[in-house]
Amino acid sequence: MKDSLVVIPTYNEKENIERIIRKVFSLEKEFDVLIVEDNSPDGTAGIVRSLMQEFPGRLHMEERKGKLGLGTAYIHGFKWALQREYEYIFEMDADFSHNPDDLLRLYDACANQGADVAIGSRYIKGVNVVNWPMGRVLMSYFASYYVRMVTRMKIMDTTAGFKCYRRRLLQTIDFSKIKFTGYAFQIEMKYTAWKLGFKIVEVPIIFTDRTEGQSKMSRGIFKEAILGVIQLRFKRIRPVKAA
Repeated sequence: MKDSLVVIPTYNEKENIERIIRKVFSLEKEFDVLIVEDNSPDGTAGIVRSLMQEFPGRLHMEERKGKLGLGTAYIHGFKWALQREYEYIFEMDADFSHNPDDLLRLYDACANQGADVAIGSRYIKGVNVVNWPMGRVLMSYFASYYVRMVTRMKIMDTTAGFKCYRRRLLQTIDFSKIKFTGYAFQIEMKYTAWKLGFKIVEVPIIFTDRTEGQSKMSRGIFKEAILGVIQLRFKRIRPVKAA
C-alpha cells in the first residue's frame, strides 16, 4: 500500500508546473505527484517529462487527447491511484491558488483526525481569498450558500477544489454516476460522500488567485454548477462494493 498521491490536472500551465512540482517535493512529508495532462499546446507535458527523469518513481504523468474537463481529469487520476493502492489521494490546482504547504494539514485531518475527506475551505473561518475582485468573492460565497440551501449539506465551501480523500471513500463511489465536469463536479463529489455517510472535515486555508497563466473559469462552468445542484437534490446515490 502506497501512502499519498497529489493529482494535478493541467492545461497550459507552463508558467507554473515546474515550480508547483518542486514545491510539493520539497515538503517534509513525501508525496507522489500525478499530472493529468490534457494535450496542452504550450509545452506543459514536455516540462513534466523532463522532470520525471529527475524524480523517478515519484512524478507521473497521464496524457489525454484533449481538454476533456476537470471532473474527468480527476476521475482519471482517482482510478489511477486506486489501481496503485494509494491510501490518501489529493486534488490540487497547478497555479498556486492552493498552497502546497496545506497538503500537510489536509493529510493530518484524514490520517490522524478521522476524516474520510478533508476540504481546504475558504469560508470556514470568514472569507479567506486573496487577489479576487469583490464581485467574484461574493459570487463564490453565495454560490456555496445556495448549494447548502438546496442540498442541506453542512459544508461552508461546497465548490472547493483542494481536498484529500481516503482510499476507502473513493472505492465506494460509482464514478460512472458522476456526471458533471466543471465546478459542479466538486459539489457532486462532496454531496455523494455526504449522502454515503462519510466524515467530511473542513480545514481553513487561504486561497490565492493565480498570478501566472490563464484562468479556466467560464460562465458555462458557473451555469452548470447552479443548475446541477437542483439535479443533485433528487439524485439517488448508492455505494459500490470496494474491490
